[in-house]
Parts: sequence; C-alpha cells; structure tokens
Amino acid sequence: MSAKAERLHLRVDEQQKALLEAASQAAGASVSTFVLRAATEAAADVLADRRVFLLDEGAWRVFDEALQGPAEEIAGLRELLTGPTVLDPPTSGAEG
Repeated sequence: MSAKAERLHLRVDEQQKALLEAASQAAGASVSTFVLRAATEAAADVLADRRVFLLDEGAWRVFDEALQGPAEEIAGLRELLTGPTVLDPPTSGAEG
C-alpha cells in the first residue's frame, strides 16, 4: 500500500460529526478510516453502474447483434457519442 499524500478537508455540522464518531467507534475504526472507507465504497458503487452491466443471454444476443451491425443504423448513436455528458464541464449560457 502506498503512502497517503493527498488530503480532503470536510466541514460537518455537530450532528454529522457525532454520527460519524459514533459509527466509526461501533465499527472499531478511526473517523478518518471510517469516512474514507465509506466514501470509497460509495464512489465505486456510483461508478460501477457506468462501467459494468450484466445481461441475461437473450439481452446479450440482442446487444451483440446491434454491435455487429453498421453504426449508422443504431438510432441516436451519433448524438450519444458526440453530445455532452455529465462529465463535461458546464457551458456558460442557458441550461437545457
């Protein structure tokens, strides 16, 4: 395991701090260890939906057949691949 060199600074209210202290004590961990573990697990869960998906055999066949065909025939593919995503920085001006 590499040494930890980065820091995150969080501001919490009294109730949040008390909750985190109680939960970390119940888990037998320091507050820092508890918060880091919980935040890391939550981040992995959020990103898992964007990297991994499971299909049953029938759905896989449909998906695989769509991948084998010409991209022009997949409705909305060009817009999907060229349009803005949630990862893009917000643009100035009107929101859509």
